Amino acid sequence: MKPFFLLLAFTTTIAQGFSQEINCTVKINVQKLQNADPRLFESLELAITDFLNNTKWTEDVFETNERINCNLLLTLQEEFSATSFKIDLAVQASRPVYGSNYETPILNHIDRELVFSYEQNQPLQFSRNSFNDNLSSVLSFYMYIILGLDYDSFSLYGGEPHFLTAQDILNTVPQGAGGTYPGWRSVDGNRNRFWIVENLLSPRVRLFREAMYAYHRQSLDIMHQDVAKGRAILSETLENVLKVHQTYPNSMIVQMFVNTKGQEVMEIFKLGTPQEKEQAIRVMTRIDPTNMAKYRTLN
Repeated sequence: MKPFFLLLAFTTTIAQGFSQEINCTVKINVQKLQNADPRLFESLELAITDFLNNTKWTEDVFETNERINCNLLLTLQEEFSATSFKIDLAVQASRPVYGSNYETPILNHIDRELVFSYEQNQPLQFSRNSFNDNLSSVLSFYMYIILGLDYDSFSLYGGEPHFLTAQDILNTVPQGAGGTYPGWRSVDGNRNRFWIVENLLSPRVRLFREAMYAYHRQSLDIMHQDVAKGRAILSETLENVLKVHQTYPNSMIVQMFVNTKGQEVMEIFKLGTPQEKEQAIRVMTRIDPTNMAKYRTLN
């Protein structure tokens, strides 16, 4: 049973089946398509949707209403051949906030380094310990990142097994394949899949993960009962995110935080006290200076 319902002491019966964990909507943008058969991308969209929503990613029992909502947008950027492409992969995922109809984002990220080959009606397959093809590996990687972030938001370090699985997937990519399949190695840059999982498993980022647990379970999930208390706890979590930023400068996970949570933080603190607003502005402008002007509108 998913930690959310255990923590909330919901009384349920164990399901006879093992419902999948992911409820994902997949769209492919092929406005730049020039040579490849458009039917190939229709097949690809269906294949990805089936792969994500019908693979059993964990051994846990999920009720249908516990499935993690996510959206994938694949935007074609280059055609190398009739079956080989480069795309931008936008990944969004959210989880419900207890006592409300609101869903809070847990991931909002764009991977600009997805290169893959695909033939019409080709199946996608998940393997933790072997490399089948780059598209399957990238999609599987992000499913486990989403699972890890979701579990971390419900229980302290609850996502650890899923981040380790994402690391296993990364380690199956053949050595020397970086030129063919970019985004998996540290030398490919400082904003890629390698650094996502490195950050999430780094001791220097443990405080960030503690902050994300407090952000969701101890702040957002109690706001239906006590908004002021929830906002005060959220202020503390922002201070801890700042501490991670200071001890691990330019870390990818903090950048992912501002991409995912920046607007939500703004909305929450619009009704905060003057002191809370000042604190939010101070923290967010330090960790996200490019959006300084946006945060200063809180005043």
